[in-house]
Order: sequence, then C-alpha cells, then structure tokens
Amino acid sequence: MAQCVQSVQEFVQDSFVPMVAVLCSEEAERVTRKNNLSFAELLRPFCRLTSEGHIRDPNNQVQVVKNLRICVNNVVTNLNSPSTFSPAQRRMLNEVVLSCQPQEGAATNVITAGDYDLNFSDHSLKASLPWYSAWRETLSEVSTSQHYTATTPWFEAYRENFLQSMPASEHEFLNHYLACLLVVSSTEAVPVEQFLKLSQEQHRVQHSGDYTNPKWFIPNTLKYYVLLHDMSEGDEQRADSVYEDMKQRYGHQGCYLLKMNSRTISAEEDEQIPDPWSQYLHRNNLQNQDVLEDGAAAVNSAAVENNMNAAEVDSPEKDGAPSSLESHPLQLDTASSPGSLPPLSPANTELKKAAPEGGAAGSHGTCLTLNDHGHIRQFIQEFTFRGLLPHIEKNIRQLNDQLVSRKGLSRSLFTATKKWFGGGKAPEKSISEPKSTCGLLYPPEAPELQIRKMADLCFLVQHYELAYSCYHTAKKDFLSDQAMLYAAGALEMAAVSAFLQAGAPRPYPAHYMDTAIQTYRDVCKNMVLAERCALLSAEILKSQVKYSEAATLLIKMTSEDSDLRSALLLEQAAHCFINMRNPMVRKFAFHMILAGHRFSKAGQRRHALRCYCQAMQVYKERGWSLAEDHINFTIGRQSFTLSQPENAVTAFRQILTNDSRQTATQQGAFLREYLYVYKSVIGGKEDSLPQLPLPCIHSSATRVYFGHERRLAEGEKQAATHVSLDQEYDQDQASMWGHLEEQLVASANRGVVPGNFQPSQCCLNSQTDNLRCPLAVAEEPIVVEVSFRNPLKVPLALSNLSLLWSFTAEGTSPSEENAEEAITNEETLTQGMKQKDDIVTTEIILEFHLGPEESKLARLRLLPHRIGQLNIVGVVYNLAAASSGETAPSTEGQQTLDLMVVRGRQDLKIQGPRLNQTKEDKMVIRHGLDRRLDPIITPPMPLMEVFFLQFPTALLCGEIRKAYVEFCNVSGVALSGLRVASTHPDFFTFGSQTTTPLTPVSPTSAENCSAYKTLATPRQPGSVATEVLVSAGDFSQPSGVMDIPIEGSTLQPGESTQLPLWLRGPDQEGVHEINFLFYYESTEKGNKISHRVLRHSVFICASRSLSVKASACRSSGPPHHSLEDQGSGGTLVFIDVENINTSEAGVREFHIIQVSSSSQHWRLHKCINPAKDKDCKLTSRERAKLCFRATPCKPQATSNAVRKYTFADLNLGNERIISSSTPCGDFFFRGCRSAEVQPVEAPTSRTTASSRSQVCVRTEDIGNIVKKCNELDLNIIVIWKAYVVEDNKQLILEGQLHVALQTIGKEATSLTPKEQETQEMVLLKFKSEAPPPVILPAAELSQLIKTNLHYPETYTHPFVQESLCVVPVTLTLSNCSLARVEVIIDLRHKSASPESVEVHSSFTWVGQTQHHLQLRPQEVLCLTLQACFLQPGVYNLNTPRVFAKLTDQGAMCETSQQTASPALIIINSA
Repeated sequence: MAQCVQSVQEFVQDSFVPMVAVLCSEEAERVTRKNNLSFAELLRPFCRLTSEGHIRDPNNQVQVVKNLRICVNNVVTNLNSPSTFSPAQRRMLNEVVLSCQPQEGAATNVITAGDYDLNFSDHSLKASLPWYSAWRETLSEVSTSQHYTATTPWFEAYRENFLQSMPASEHEFLNHYLACLLVVSSTEAVPVEQFLKLSQEQHRVQHSGDYTNPKWFIPNTLKYYVLLHDMSEGDEQRADSVYEDMKQRYGHQGCYLLKMNSRTISAEEDEQIPDPWSQYLHRNNLQNQDVLEDGAAAVNSAAVENNMNAAEVDSPEKDGAPSSLESHPLQLDTASSPGSLPPLSPANTELKKAAPEGGAAGSHGTCLTLNDHGHIRQFIQEFTFRGLLPHIEKNIRQLNDQLVSRKGLSRSLFTATKKWFGGGKAPEKSISEPKSTCGLLYPPEAPELQIRKMADLCFLVQHYELAYSCYHTAKKDFLSDQAMLYAAGALEMAAVSAFLQAGAPRPYPAHYMDTAIQTYRDVCKNMVLAERCALLSAEILKSQVKYSEAATLLIKMTSEDSDLRSALLLEQAAHCFINMRNPMVRKFAFHMILAGHRFSKAGQRRHALRCYCQAMQVYKERGWSLAEDHINFTIGRQSFTLSQPENAVTAFRQILTNDSRQTATQQGAFLREYLYVYKSVIGGKEDSLPQLPLPCIHSSATRVYFGHERRLAEGEKQAATHVSLDQEYDQDQASMWGHLEEQLVASANRGVVPGNFQPSQCCLNSQTDNLRCPLAVAEEPIVVEVSFRNPLKVPLALSNLSLLWSFTAEGTSPSEENAEEAITNEETLTQGMKQKDDIVTTEIILEFHLGPEESKLARLRLLPHRIGQLNIVGVVYNLAAASSGETAPSTEGQQTLDLMVVRGRQDLKIQGPRLNQTKEDKMVIRHGLDRRLDPIITPPMPLMEVFFLQFPTALLCGEIRKAYVEFCNVSGVALSGLRVASTHPDFFTFGSQTTTPLTPVSPTSAENCSAYKTLATPRQPGSVATEVLVSAGDFSQPSGVMDIPIEGSTLQPGESTQLPLWLRGPDQEGVHEINFLFYYESTEKGNKISHRVLRHSVFICASRSLSVKASACRSSGPPHHSLEDQGSGGTLVFIDVENINTSEAGVREFHIIQVSSSSQHWRLHKCINPAKDKDCKLTSRERAKLCFRATPCKPQATSNAVRKYTFADLNLGNERIISSSTPCGDFFFRGCRSAEVQPVEAPTSRTTASSRSQVCVRTEDIGNIVKKCNELDLNIIVIWKAYVVEDNKQLILEGQLHVALQTIGKEATSLTPKEQETQEMVLLKFKSEAPPPVILPAAELSQLIKTNLHYPETYTHPFVQESLCVVPVTLTLSNCSLARVEVIIDLRHKSASPESVEVHSSFTWVGQTQHHLQLRPQEVLCLTLQACFLQPGVYNLNTPRVFAKLTDQGAMCETSQQTASPALIIINSA
C-alpha cells in the first residue's frame, strides 16, 4: 500500500474520536461569520490536544489519554437514517480525490524491483509518457531502507473524508454525539435566556423522537455553555459579569468565556496571520451544512473533470464516451466510423479552488490575532479536560455498575475479564446465514447494547484493554442472538482494540476482520461499513508487512457499485504487490491498469492517466505489444481530454510506429484517433510542420539520381542504356565502369590520371561512396527515390507529396545581408504559398496510396536553377486514412474524412557506414558521413545522348555487321573530346580515316551493301596473291580507348551527327555483355565537373560459325630461282575449315570467299589446292582442306622505322575483298592487340634477350637463332559468307576468322581455348630465377638445315649386261639460320626402322661415306652422291644421316637431321 503520513496507530485512533455537537444563537453565528467561518469550523484546527489527559477506570486505575482529537460539528437534523452515502456525499468524495493531484516538482521516487525501475516522481506522473525511462541514478537520492513507496495523498484524503462522513448507525455508538456546545454571544440582551432556548432545542432534538439524526451517545448529554465575546464590539465588563453569573448557574466546569475578534480588518493589514483553516475547509464536510438534501447540497470543490461518468453521482451525460472507458479495462475501442471521434473534445480541466460560502479563499480568520488562536486552543483544552473526559469517566463507571448489577456479579466487569474470556474459544471464522438480513434489533436499554456502549466509551479514551474485553463479550452475545450487524461491529472493533493495545498482549485477530467484512458485505449488504472495515484492516496488515493479505483484502472489496472506491482500492493493492519482499511487478502493473480503468469510469481522468503511465513502465519494450497498444491508446485519449494534446499525439504515435499485432479494424480506429488528435493539436499553429509517424521511411534505402531519365527508343533508334533507378547496383559492375573511366581520363590527360580523380556516380545508394558532396548540374533534375512502408493493415492515402529542401546560394557578395542565409521551401509547403520556382522547382505527387503492409517507392524530383549548396531535408505530405472503397461515402462522411487529413513531414536522416579503421573506431560505434542528400549545384554542362541504329542482338562468331551510331548534344553547352572505352575493344570499330571505304551515308541505302571494301576480280587458276603494305599506326591505337571521329571534334548545342560502326561477333560462342563508356568534356574549362560519361551495355548472343585450323610445314620441293622467290624456298600452309554451325540461326551454307594473310615477315603466295576449280561451299558439319604456299615478305627499304604489315589477298570467288582496309584490317589489328594484351606476364622472345643478364647472352643467342628459324608469325584471315533464310528472305552474312600461325609444325586454331584451361595455365606460371643453360632439343636443331635429294624418279639399267647400277643423286643442303652451321653427312646404313630395312636392303652408297661441311648463313650447297643398286625394285633413298651444329657452340650436341617424307626411286631392268 502507499505510504501514509500518519502511523497506523494514529490513523486508527483518528478514525474514531469523541463527537461534540454545536448549537449557536444567531448573534453568536454572526460574530463567527466575520471570519468567514462557522463556530464548528472556527474550532476545527484546534481540536487536537497538545497535552495529556487522565481518567480513572472502574478499578480506579489512572489511564493516560494521549494525542486526543475531538470532532466538533454543527447539529444537522434529518428525518431519515441513511445507512449509505447520499449522492451529495459521494460527489463530495469524488471531488476530494479530484482536487488532490500529485504535486509537480516533488522529489523523484524510484522503486527498483528485479530488472524494473519504476519511477513515481510526481513530475513524471503529470504526463508520464509511455516511453519515459526511469533513471537509475535517482536511486541514490531516494533510498536508505528496504522498501520505498509512493505517497498517494488523494487516497488519504478520500479515506479521511470517508471516515468523517460515515453515517451514524444504531449498532454502534462511536460516531454518536457525547456532548453539545451551546454558544451565545455576549451582545445578546439576556444571554441566559438564549442558553435556555438552546438547551431546550438540544433536548427536543434528542428526545422528541422526530429526528433520527443526529444520534446521541447517552440520554444525559453533556451540555457545555460558551459565552462568545466580540472584542471589537461588545462591552468586556458586561461579558465578564455574564460569565460570573454563568459560573454560578452552571458551575465553573460547565461554562467558558471565549474572547475573539481582537483584530479589526483595517488595522495592521500588513501583518501576516497564519490561516490554519484552509487545509480543513477544502474537504467540505457535509455534516457541517445546515441542510442536507439529496443532490441539493452546495459543494464548492473542484468540478469533476469532463462530465464524469460516475454511476454513484448524477446520471452520466451521454456524450458518446467510448465504451473502453466503461467496459472491460482491456477491451479496446473498435469503433470504425468517424462518428466515434467527438467524445475526444477536450474539457477545461483547470481545478477551481475551494471557496466557502462567505468569502474568497485565504480570507479565513481575518479578525483573529494569534492571541485569539491561543484562546480557542485553551478553550478546547478546558472543555475536554474539565468537561468531556470527566463526563466520559462518569458514564463508564455508571455503565459498569449497571452491568455488574444486572448480571448479578459481585465484581466489576473489569476484574472478571479473565474469568469470562480466558481460554475461551475463538469465534467462528465463517457464519451461517441468519433468519433475517441483519438479525434482530435491540432496544436502546438492552444490556448487550450497554456493553457495546461501554466498550465504545473505553475505546474513545484509549482504554483498549477494557474495550477489547467488552467487545469480546458483546460479540458472543450478538452471535448467540444472530444479530449479525451488531456482531460484525463488535468483531471489527475487537480486532482494532487488540491491535492498539500497548505491548501487544495478543496477536492481531485478522480473521475477526475478515468475518466482519464478509458479514457487512454479504449479509447486511452494507458496503460502507465493509469498506471502513477493509481500510482499517489493510492498514494494520500493511504495518505488519502482510502485503499479500492486504492486497487480497482490498481486491475483494472492489465491486460495481462504486467505481471510485474500486479504483482507489485497486491502486492500493497494486502498491502492496510492489512492496512485497519479492516485488510482484507485473501484478502491480496489471492492477494499476484496472485502477486506471475504474478511475476513468469514475470521471477521474487525471488519476486514470497517472495509473496507466505508471503501468506502462512495466509493460514497455517487453514484447507485450497488445498491452502496450491498449495502454498507449488510453494514455492518448486521457491526455487529450486533459488538454495535453502533445502527449496524446506522442502516445498515439507510439501505437502506430510499432509493428502492431492488432486487427485491421482496430488499427483503423487507432489511426483515425491519431489524425483527429493531431488535427486538433495543430489547430491554427501551422508555422512549422510536425513530424508524422506514418508511413515508415527506410532512410538508408534512399537513392539519389542526378540527370535526366533516358529517352526510350524512337522508331529504329535504340538509346544508350546509361544509368537508371530501375537498375540494381552491382559492386563488380561499378568497379568495372570506374576502371573504364580511369582509362578514358588517362587518355584525355596524356596518359596520367589526375590525383583528385573520382569515378562519376549518377546514382547514389547505401553501397556507393557518399563521403563527399555529389555534384549536380543546374537545369538538370535530381530524383530522390524514397522507400515507404505501411506497417498497418489498413491502407494509407498520401497526397501533395514533395521534397523539403534548403538552399545556400554561391557567389553572393559579402555586402549582402542575407548572403549566407539558407533558403528553404518549408513555409511555402506549410502555408500553401507560391513555390520558389526561381531557385528550385519542386515536383509534387498529388496522390500516393499505400496498401496494407505495403512497401512502395516514391520518386520525387527537384530541378535546381541556381548554383550553390542544396540540402534535401525530408519529405512533406498530407496523411489520411484511405477509405476502403466498399461503399461510397456520404457528404457528411466525406467532410469528416476531409477534416482527418493532416499535413506534416518526415526527415531523411541517413546514417553513414560504421567506421572500423582505427582502434578507437573499433572500441566504440562510430558512423561516417553520408552526403548523398547534399548535392553541390554546378554551372550547366553539356549533355549528350547516344542512339544506335541497326544494332544487332545476335551474331555469328566472327560475323561482320555494319551499324550506325548517332550522337546528340541536347544541352546548351558545346561538347568536345568525344571518346569511348569498352570491355571488348575488339568487338567494334569506327574505322580509320585513311582506309575507310566510301559507304552510303544513310542506313537504308546501304541495306544490301557489303560491309567490306570489294573489287570485282575474276579468279584465275594459279593466280598470285595481291599484296598491300599497311602501317599498323593507321589502325590501332596504343590503349583500349578510341577517339570518335566527329567533324570538327565538337558538337554544338542541339547538334547531332551519325557515324558508321562496324561490329564483329565474338570468337567464343555464348551470351556476351559488352559495355561502352562514352566520354566527353565541356568546351568551357574550369568547371567543378571536368568531364561526363555515358554508359551503354548490350548483350550479344554469339553462335558458332566456322572452325579454322591451320598448320605450316617446310616445303620439301627444290628452291625456285625465279626473281620473286629468290633466296629461299616456300612454306606450305594447310588450312582446315569446318562448318560447326548448328543451323539454329537458319544458316544454310558457308562460302569461303577469300583467304588473306597479314604479317611483317611472311605472306601467302598462291593457292595450290589440287581441285582448283571447285567453289569452297560448306553445309552443316562439312569440312574443307585448303593448301597454300607462303613466302617471306620482300625486304623493306625503311629498316629503321616500324616494319609495315603486308596484307596478301587470295580470293576464291569473283571479287576481292581489300583486307587492308576498314573493317577487315581494323578487326585484324584489334584482334592482335587483344591477344597481345592478355598474356601480360609472358614477354615475347624478341624482348627477352636484351633484358637478360650478360652472362647468358651467348646461350640465349643460340636459342633465338633456333627460334627464329622456326618462327613464322603469319596471320591468316579467312573471309566467309553465309546464306541465311529469315522470314522467307535470303540474307547474306559475312565475316572473318583469324588464325595466328606462330611456329612451323605447330597447329593453330580460330577457336579460343576453354576458360578453364587458361585459368590453369595462369596458375602454373612461376617466376623463374636465373635462366638455365639452353639445351636445344632435336625438334629445334632439326630445323637448322633443310635437305633435298634430287634424283630421277625412274631409272632403267640393263642388269643382264652390267650387274651394278650406279645412279647419281644430288643432296642439296640449305642453311635456314642466320649463323654458321657445321654439317656431318653419314651415308652408312644404321636405320632402326623396320620399313627402311626392307626397302633398301639391296642398295648402298658408294664413294666417300662421310662428309664434313661448313655452311655460311642461308647458304645453299649441292653435294653429288652415288647410289649403287644390285637388282630392279623400288628404293628409299632417304637414308643419309645429317648431323648439324652451330659452329660457335662449344659442346657437341649434334642431332640426326631427318626429313619428313621418303624419297622413292624405281629401278627398272632394261
């Protein structure tokens, strides 16, 4: 239970005090009224005695009476004898509770229970917000003992007034009047006559039987005569003489002269006299009123808040209050119509000060001095000690004597106590139902009542032991008579007497109290007495630390007949739960909720709000969302009705922002309540926009896009994809684009990337680098994509949605006053003023609907017009609950809905990435900056759009296609420096200006034209290739960046240009993503933005076409001595072409129309196919073999310059394609460069020798010589046409495949190796240390010398005439290397192969069998040999073993020189 100011003993003593009545003459009443007080009110602050009194008990023992208080009331007569409170009394109790509110600024009081901190600070309870956190540090200020409790002064005030307002009843005498003060003024003509009249009036009231109230304790009531003398008017001597007369008449102990009003109002106005009456008078005890009529008594206390709906007061006003305040406390308001909102209209809740009938508050006792106060105090003391206590003592003796004589006992009741009650059994804890409701009624002179009367007298003068004995006796008599009301009263007072006995000789009999409460409530149906009993017992149990029993008792006393009583008792029960040794915090919270609900029903809204707020401290953030919703909803409603709309808005906001588990209907009701409250809060205050809780904004998901959204395709035009908000962000893609942009910037800055280079970012999100303010361009839109989420199950309607921004202009002169002042559009959005379109144009989305639990993106645009710093602050919108749309709303309903539209804002606060670099960052949670919403607006920049025409989506591998690209400058600034970089630079070419063929300008006229430059050249058998010398510089560029050849290198504003673009299908089949990055700059330099880029991504599906395999070998034929071929023999080039197309693209057949070569050293000379006249056609899976002779290129005169490439064309059809021009040459060089770029780690053989150390030069030179001997470096270009049927039309596709023949004897193919193989190759590359000595393998040494045998194919010899046939054979030795070679020729037969044994078993070489020769570089030497045959046959002459070694090679490492094919000779016999 809550902490009380008094101790329990003081509280119980003050609950039962001697009652004294007052009868005043009119003149005496007039004298006291000068002080705005009645005589009873005048005495009330002085009614507690400061000194001890004494009485003697029937055994003549002295009993000390300490701290006695008496109660003085005016005599108010009543014909009825009410056993319950009248409506006026109930109203008074309600107002007492209402007027007693928590004080603001009181010390914070915190209870710590487990992991809960419950704050009972009065300041926090005024509007204790549901999210109010209880601070632990306040504990140190509060605590020293084990338990802390909050004070509840409203409960104490209620309890005191309740006990004082108890109606007098027949079964007990505690609140019957013991004495009557007869008060007459000294100014009366004959005061004694007035005393006589008043005495007769008192006798009439007591004994006539006309009045049931007031009730008198004993027939012989003590009359005490008081003469009131007004010092300001009356004659003091006369007053003294009258008083002397009174002492003669009534005895000096029965009368008193009270002098007062010593102070005039005008005199000493500055003197401050204390006002002890105010604290008593605000309770307005109704027993002081002269008239007591139901519902008609004047009550001057605070008005009940908001027309309280208390059943015990007048009939509740039907103001449509929601059922949640009158039904089950946890039942939520389910009203879904706007009509449920009017009850929330706030009431004026200022508490009015209590004012008595005669004057303003604070003006009591104005005519009294401090001496007068002392006179009154002395008067009370004299009356009590000389009049009242002796009177009570005399009556106790009389009653004791009567009882002893009636019982026929020889000893007094006091001495017989032990005999009567010692060892007697305890009364029954439960009682049986009596025959009538309250049992019988005793006559006033019944002995049982006399015992009760004596017990009450003993109790009033604190003789608790004798009182207990009497109550115990009376209880037994009452129970035996089945007088249940009397028995309950005796049980109640016996328990209280037992508790109050000094030294506690017996334990507190709590079962007495339980039986009494049960009897009052269930048998006698008297809830007032049951409540009094419960209040006393709960206080006593609490003092004995029996909180659980006290809580149970209080909860049992709650009922439907009084909401106020139930609320107060439930609140006290809640405090009991939290004060237990193991605090039951959740029970505390639950009972506080129940108390708050009952307070609300009783019209005590302020107390209801306080209870809910205290309970919220337990329920918040514990996962009990439904309970939180109910509490927040109630707090919101109560706060609103108490004119605390800000708190109401915050509470409703809490319901809406949490992920609610309520039904859709309930959430809709919550939303409407919130909108209504919010609307009333704003009212006319629309200076600033408040924050709205709905919908939820996922701030970190906000994306910002700078620039125009791209135009879609126009007709055949396909626009560049660039960047858009529809694309997902990919980190790998972003780094790829950044790498391309870095290449472009380096190309534009002479190969150097500036130190402050940052990749362009058109679209910013949570994954991009947002540390710097982004750069935006004036007159180009900024699109902010905001992610909204509706957490509710009801739809939301947003309207007039726009961005809120502030702008600081740049370049204003310092003299201007407002130069640095930020301009914002908040006031224009708030008050509907004209938009500030001259600075930033703000786009407004008129309607934006969010379905139940829907997430939706809104794209909001700004168009900046000035240069400066723009800050995007948040979003502004109107919020309304969207109608379900099932029924068309009526006009009234529509108006209500219109009223429920509120305007507000939500700020976009984006938290940057967490910092995790330094140790300090790792120790604490720190976040970096995120400036994506703070763009810097820069001057206008050029803006380019790119369109592609006739751009394919599918190509065959190696297919050449011609497309067109259009560049448009759509801005007001000229652009220049147009470049492009790509991830696949070998996929496209713009051609080279020197070799670009004249092509039709318009795409339509070029429909059936070939992409190649062609010449009509009929093919002639045995024709030699046409050669063209080309410099590589005409085609290739040193990096992967291409300059785009536009006229004049600039594009003026509004200008556009079209360029042809040749494409070549990738060599590898599959889908290829090809990315282009176009780069351009402004012609005006010095801008913050140095350049701009435009992205384009295409996906090309490449399908298989032809597979080309090529190999080369030395020709075995004799060298030709013509002018063309002087100095060397040819090399044979074999080309295998296979159609590997799967016919998916509708390809019928491929025609190989031309084979070209390109090399700095070799060239294709002529076609030596056996079938010379056949056209080379390949249908599916067909293969053709072509054979060509290649010869070295002619020596070039300019040896110092870079060697030119020789292009040789051998056309197999009727037209020659000039392979050295665009696009064939472009793609050849691009293919070469991409092949060179890939193996970065492996340098070519030509560059290695110079970079190696000098120690190994000799060995390396040997290796180079051998390698050069095998090097071919011949690039084959196979040009084909494919015939495709598409849509019943025949199309001709053309393309080219490249094969790079590097080494003789090694096969090369046009198909790219599998990616897995290349990866394995990369993994196997190791960085070698010093190169090992070169040991030349046989395969390489065998190429040093080329051998040819010249002999007749057939030879006829007459073996009959001559048995030996000698045939001359010429052996030609050619030194293929550029070094001197030593050769050893051994003619002895030592072949190991079995075939050769069979063939030449009968032939031998004659003459010198071994020759030692030296050959100069590239020397050809003929050696004549003789072969001797013994019989005709076929012989293989290829048996000489040739050993070769370099002359200057130290070690002998000669290897056999074997030619590939056998040399067969036929010997015939003549």
